[in-house]
Formats: sequence, structure tokens, C-alpha cells
Amino acid sequence: MNAATLFVYVTCANQDEAKRIGRVLVEARLVACANVMAPHTAIYRWQGKLAEEAETALVLKTRAELLVHVSERIRQMHSYKLPCIVALPIVGGHAPYLQWIEGETGEG
Repeated sequence: MNAATLFVYVTCANQDEAKRIGRVLVEARLVACANVMAPHTAIYRWQGKLAEEAETALVLKTRAELLVHVSERIRQMHSYKLPCIVALPIVGGHAPYLQWIEGETGEG
């Protein structure tokens, strides 16, 4: 592996929003893969009040050097004022898969 790879975790308002964001990012080669996860329940505090909402998680695989661009595109398309966009380092894994992530992101 030459570049650090990341999982980027994003919560979306619904499955349609997650699919739209994921598709745009894959088409732009900013991420190699987007996994849209089944709706889940988020319990959180927002503007001083307890909230409980259905959300859809989006897990993206990309290179660390693309994170700024990935985050920017997500913010442009996202319906939330404060979207959850967090990156987690991939510290190991199946080397051919990690190489595939590198090959599918950035300039083809």
C-alpha cells in the first residue's frame, strides 16, 4: 500500500440521500465503494433537546489524501446543517482489496 486508506462514515436522512451521495462520489472517483446501510435509529441531543430519528448510514472507502474533497462534496449534497462525516483509518486488511481502493480512486 502506498497511500493511507480510510472508511468514511456518514449518516443521511434516508436511503435515497445516501444512494445519491454514494453514487456521485463513486462516479467522481473520490471513493472506491459506497455501502448504504439499512435504516437505523439515531438518538442524540440537538439544540438542547433530545431527538430520536431514523437515519441511513453510508460507509465509504477512499484514500486519506481525498478526504477533504470527499467531505466537501458530501456537504454540498447533504440535507443536514451539520452532517456526520467522520474518517476512520484502515490499519490493515486484505492487501489486494486495499490496492483496489487505491486504484479506483483519484485519476483513472
